[in-house]
Amino acid sequence: MEAGSEQSHAQENGRGQAAARGASPAPCSTLKMFLVALSFAYFAKALSGSYMKSTITQLERRFDIPSYLIGVIDGSFEIGNLLVIAFVSYFGAKLHRPKIIAVGCVLMSIGTFIIALPHFVIGRYEYETSTPWAANSTLSTSPCQVGSTAGPTQSQPAPQVPSRGCEGDSHLSLWLYVLLGNVLRGIGETPVQPLGISYIDDFASEENAALYVGCVQTISVIGPVFGYLLGSLCAKIYVDIGFVKMESVTITPADSRWVGAWWLGYLIAGVITLLAAVPFWFLPRSIPNDSAGSTETGGQKGFSKEASQVKHKYSEEEHTSFIEMAKDFIPTLRSLLGHPVYLIYLCVTIIQLNSLIGMVTYKPKYIEQHFRQSASKANFLMGVINIPAVALGMFSGGLLMKRLKLNIMAAARFAFGTSLIGYILSLVFFALSCENAKVAGVTLSYDRIEEISYDKHSLFSACNTGCSCSSNNWDPVCGENGVMYVSPCLAGCTSSTGSGKSTVFWNCSCVGVRGNFSARAGQCNDKDDCDRVFPYFLALSVITSFIISLGGTPGYMLLIRCIKPQLKSFALGFHALATRTLAGIPAPIYFGALIDTTCLKWGQKRCGGLGACRIYNTTAYRIAYLGLTLSLRTISFIICIPGFILLSRQLKKEERSTRHGALANGGAELEALRKEEFVISNFDPLQTSDKDRETRL
Repeated sequence: MEAGSEQSHAQENGRGQAAARGASPAPCSTLKMFLVALSFAYFAKALSGSYMKSTITQLERRFDIPSYLIGVIDGSFEIGNLLVIAFVSYFGAKLHRPKIIAVGCVLMSIGTFIIALPHFVIGRYEYETSTPWAANSTLSTSPCQVGSTAGPTQSQPAPQVPSRGCEGDSHLSLWLYVLLGNVLRGIGETPVQPLGISYIDDFASEENAALYVGCVQTISVIGPVFGYLLGSLCAKIYVDIGFVKMESVTITPADSRWVGAWWLGYLIAGVITLLAAVPFWFLPRSIPNDSAGSTETGGQKGFSKEASQVKHKYSEEEHTSFIEMAKDFIPTLRSLLGHPVYLIYLCVTIIQLNSLIGMVTYKPKYIEQHFRQSASKANFLMGVINIPAVALGMFSGGLLMKRLKLNIMAAARFAFGTSLIGYILSLVFFALSCENAKVAGVTLSYDRIEEISYDKHSLFSACNTGCSCSSNNWDPVCGENGVMYVSPCLAGCTSSTGSGKSTVFWNCSCVGVRGNFSARAGQCNDKDDCDRVFPYFLALSVITSFIISLGGTPGYMLLIRCIKPQLKSFALGFHALATRTLAGIPAPIYFGALIDTTCLKWGQKRCGGLGACRIYNTTAYRIAYLGLTLSLRTISFIICIPGFILLSRQLKKEERSTRHGALANGGAELEALRKEEFVISNFDPLQTSDKDRETRL
């Protein structure tokens, strides 16, 4: 009876424990919930980051700012990241990591909403136009009033008279809110990667940790694809959609004055980022390691002497005072920077990242300006073609490294080789060019006989001197002769018919001297030469992106393996800090400043001062953009030469020390074996205690 009651009591206890276990989520399911939440957070931050790059030209035109200021805005994200990365990396690991990540996502969301804020306070977008719009109107306007007082000549340009409404231009400084919002985005993004990856590494088993991190990194590559696609969609939509009649908009997405609904994408990205914060509020600070279940056999949990460490698979570090850590910092830094291979690797990656970041930041703009594509199409191609090629290259590089079992020298050669092949292929980009757009007085003389020098162009000629035209306006029209004119007034047009996008200007004296020559509103669509070259540019861009990204994973493994294990964490952190400071922040700024030097016609603000560039010198733009990109990579290749020499010496030195160590250990083992044989030969079982026998057994 007693045995039966004990058995039933044990069964009841078992059922109670099972119910208790069922009441709380299993450690494995909790970790998977965290993995899903972190993947979504990675997706959200990658989406908003790539969307920022897709709106560069839209922000330029909306706030009338040059490219270098766009570079400052783009680099402000890295500034925000650097402000708090040290505090988050150090203190974050000691606090509730999921909740800190949640706070970071909320800050990212707020920053994204702040970026969109200026749209709602800046007022309606007013672009320069002399094209009339009226429903069912036959009103004829005259851009050039024939018989008016003498207008400006080549030596006497039109005076710049500030408009009465120029007080509204003070709102254009609202681009500062875009900068501040991007800084806040950078601050909020800081805890996502270090705390998220460390949380997975702490509580996942050894065999699952790499898989989980790989899943997160894969999702982070998908984010930019959707970011650029969102940018493509919003660039098609007019900036003031819903607030103006679209019939009254006289420009198209292909026009250099067009501004898409840049703010709409930031609202969408902000909502997605805010949703990403929700799951982290409900996740625990720590969970049992998902390998703990491996100690269970036959439904019975094995309590070993390591059971007390099941909540963290690494032992806690000894508590060290701040003063002691500060004293150790300088010697550690000196030791790290005194490592020649690491120092050269750091220099090479900083220079190559300058080239990469500058190229990627302005690549959509390069496609727009050089190949005369719309912003929507440029963003679409970046998202659908370039980003997947980079992702496939990084994955293939890691797979090849695993299959070929590359050592550190082989990994370095592989990374160098892929980068060199991509560099050689990139030289072909110089040959894939378009001619400058035919713009009278800017790239072509009014008599259409010769091209105008880069720094010697004039918008005024004998055919428009009697029209009192302004040289500041950009309101292009396309003449019958296939030449574009900066404005209908500068084309010498005296009358117009139609309205909106279908406006036609007549009696344009600069288009032709005989007959009733006309011009239509908008830019000329003379890009046949570009359409022939553009597919080859896309194909080559995909191939080079794939080949260069093949060496990304082996190159990163070189960073990890060339350093002593005790310096690895510090080396990775210092590498991230140096690349963000010396590449992420300055590259967009000086790339943008160089691109600004190739501008042929600047927009003019109502209160005076330069606005956004309307048209670039295609040849100069190509040479500046590609030349700077490839020049930086050339410098990095030169620095690689002493790097290979030093790496080879380091490996030979380590091999010799390992061989000597093995010989020394072999001698010690031989001596120990001799001593053991001596002990065994003199072993007397009668004089050995039970404890000694248990120890030997």
